[in-house]
Amino acid sequence: MVENGKTVTVHYTGTLDDGSVFDSSEGKDPLKFVVGEGKVIKGFDDAVKEMNVGEEKDIHIPCKEAYGEQKADLIKKVPSEQLPKEQKPEVGMVLGVGLPNGQQIPARIVEVADSEVTIDLNHPLAGKDLNFKLKVEAVE
Repeated sequence: MVENGKTVTVHYTGTLDDGSVFDSSEGKDPLKFVVGEGKVIKGFDDAVKEMNVGEEKDIHIPCKEAYGEQKADLIKKVPSEQLPKEQKPEVGMVLGVGLPNGQQIPARIVEVADSEVTIDLNHPLAGKDLNFKLKVEAVE
């Protein structure tokens, strides 16, 4: 049985409420993680607890237990001259934004105007409820 501190191996398919698949382990190695360490979203971590090897489960995770709500303060306007010159900015394009500590985070372009571009630094799944089909393959 899966419990905190145990390593679990899980096959999964993640879908949005409209049925579109956003991630899946199908055709790949299953996901392996230590339960309770916070390496996966809370709702996913909680869902595998008390499952047994071979057990399957369908779960629904509200956005607050997944990637949280969309945060308006993470949508920023940036002068166009601060963007890389080699590409013309387009809505939907993802840019790497450098943080002071050297880390890069993805920013999605949501609007392009003459002199500025609006970028969204929210996680792409923020504000979305998630559904998963889970199957526990192993527990160590």
